[in-house]
Amino acid sequence: NVEADVLAGPLLAVKARKAGVVYSLAYGDQPALIAEQVDWARACGFDVVAAGKGTKYLPAYHQSTPETVWGHYGLTAEQARQGGMNPQMFNSFLDGTKSAIEMAAVANATGLTPAPDGLAFPPCGVDELPDVLRPRAEGGTLHHKGQVEVISSLERDGKPVFRDLRWGVYVVFEAPSDYVKRCFAEYGLVTDPSGRYSALYKPFHLIGLELGISVASAGLRGEATGAPTDFRGDAVATAKRDLKEGEMLDGEGGFTVWGKLMPAVDSLRVGGLPIGLAHHVKLRRAVKAGASLTWNDVVVDETSEAVRIRREMEESENSNQRTENRAQ
Repeated sequence: NVEADVLAGPLLAVKARKAGVVYSLAYGDQPALIAEQVDWARACGFDVVAAGKGTKYLPAYHQSTPETVWGHYGLTAEQARQGGMNPQMFNSFLDGTKSAIEMAAVANATGLTPAPDGLAFPPCGVDELPDVLRPRAEGGTLHHKGQVEVISSLERDGKPVFRDLRWGVYVVFEAPSDYVKRCFAEYGLVTDPSGRYSALYKPFHLIGLELGISVASAGLRGEATGAPTDFRGDAVATAKRDLKEGEMLDGEGGFTVWGKLMPAVDSLRVGGLPIGLAHHVKLRRAVKAGASLTWNDVVVDETSEAVRIRREMEESENSNQRTENRAQ
């Protein structure tokens, strides 16, 4: 699943290739659909400026817990219980964790990278994609070209965005020449005011209903529907509130932490604690609200298979970085 992919996918993909098997993201889940759109744009010769998905987001959602989640969805706790809904799982969709995990997977699979401060969740409808998701220097919201980003279906005042992309995915691309720019206009593409940026979007994802495409692709073609090629993005556990020494973390969608997207180089530099390992671990020391946790903040079970695999990946990445530094 995407959680395991973000925890150690770059290493697992290498091991899979050596074993002669196909390691793949699951089609129908948003990262694989986004990777497909990025491949399409690049194969057409367009420069990919941004890619990602839509979600329902307000800044206050980062502090949401399984006790407060249903109000944000317009449900009562009883309605959710009758529907068999898991409050912690649904809260992970709301508090930013799932978005961070999925955009880290996209970064690792496509070569796009996170902004230094993670996801900004700009409000944006489908007709505004080329305008909003262009560099700040040109009037947009992006830190850089070639960025992963999630757009919100809500304005910051809580009002719905017109023609939102809450359930869908997108890619914003740039014309590499004046000729292609002219084609954009002639073919009726929606662009930004410069005419150079346009977008492709899919308004839905069908999750398990689309999974057969991954099965067929791997089984018949020996091809993945998206797979990590490097460690570029990470989802790091971040305190929802002031946490006390000795508290137990409860992981994705819980009461204590949410997952924040971070460039992998920054995560490795500070020793960031991946959100996938922030479950049933005890804090060694207090952590302030909003601070991202590190390995040194928690008691780590070094015998855990997940911990050992993650440690192996981090050591491999650090070793590669040391080699690159010496070469330079």
